[in-house]
Amino acid sequence: MSSPKQLPLTGIKVLDFSTLLPGPVCSLMLAEAGAEVIKVERPQGGDEMRSYSPKAGEDSGNFVILNRGKKSIAVDLKDPKVIEQLIPLITECDILIEQFRPGVMERLGLGYETLKIIHPRLIYCSITGFGQTGPDAMLAAHDLNYVAQTGMLSLVADTNGFPSLPPALIADIAGGAYPAFSNILLALRQRDTLGEGSHLDISMSDNLFTMMYWVMAEQQLNGQTPKAASSLVTGGTPRYHIYKTKDQRFLAAAPLEDKFWNNFCNLIQLDKKYRDVSCAVKDATQAISDIIQSKTASEWEVIFDGHDVCSVIVKTFDEALQSRHFASRGIFNKLINHNDGQIMALPIPIVNHLRRQEETLEYPKLGQHTKAILG
Repeated sequence: MSSPKQLPLTGIKVLDFSTLLPGPVCSLMLAEAGAEVIKVERPQGGDEMRSYSPKAGEDSGNFVILNRGKKSIAVDLKDPKVIEQLIPLITECDILIEQFRPGVMERLGLGYETLKIIHPRLIYCSITGFGQTGPDAMLAAHDLNYVAQTGMLSLVADTNGFPSLPPALIADIAGGAYPAFSNILLALRQRDTLGEGSHLDISMSDNLFTMMYWVMAEQQLNGQTPKAASSLVTGGTPRYHIYKTKDQRFLAAAPLEDKFWNNFCNLIQLDKKYRDVSCAVKDATQAISDIIQSKTASEWEVIFDGHDVCSVIVKTFDEALQSRHFASRGIFNKLINHNDGQIMALPIPIVNHLRRQEETLEYPKLGQHTKAILG
């Protein structure tokens, strides 16, 4: 599809006070959709993410990949004169994103109630772990704490009963960045109709419950809370399980529906007594484990090829990057320049014709745009 003359957020200006992950992912998506994003950083060191490893030039690869196409101003927010400088800039902005604990922006003189008086059309997005209100609102926490606090971490455990560390920062991105992005777009639409902005209270922990819809249903209708290895998607059925192959690889098998389950059982030649719903989960799972462990990963790929079985070999990240499928969709084609070369841009959930078409973009050096923006 050809590039549009104007991207969806062309002409929208964002002032982003956030650091590390949730806010920067949100503003990255806004930038890719055409918005001008101005990142506010500390003069000493800037966003803490710049210091992480591995390095891509003078800054971390993490920072580079999260801040493609943005601008950076470096200012001391504790200096009242700086706050005075920022006010005119804020009145020019459509969106403000902040990720401090509740009350910090108010103490700086940049709280929503203060700013809406001088800029009633401002969309003010606050991203926090537990929201702006409530007993835990001021609690210091990270992603692992949020998935623990909401009960999500208790749902997957190893053979010893220990909860497993999640492979992704679920609360930061799925609970913070994505809801912030979608609510900002809704607020922009509402502003079009009502003519005024709003304050968006984005709680990363609140938003994790959306992903546990099945837990809420089971807990309320079955009268008991699901536990690890007891429910449909936590290991409570042989139809949704991970099996080891002969060569120490793993098969992710998810033939939940009968048509997929029957195909799967026929191809692995599972005895009929283990296919019946009356068969004990432990027995059926062990029988399948023995069969899957009798062949290598490549042998199972040949056997399953061309059949609908919802079962694939667990890929390494390197293998995923080299996948013909993802290569054909071009999701790793965009690049970011840094001092020592280039790095692949982060794939984001915006369809291609609604995002910036430049194959290669820069990331902002600390304070690179301070003089141009603030004088």
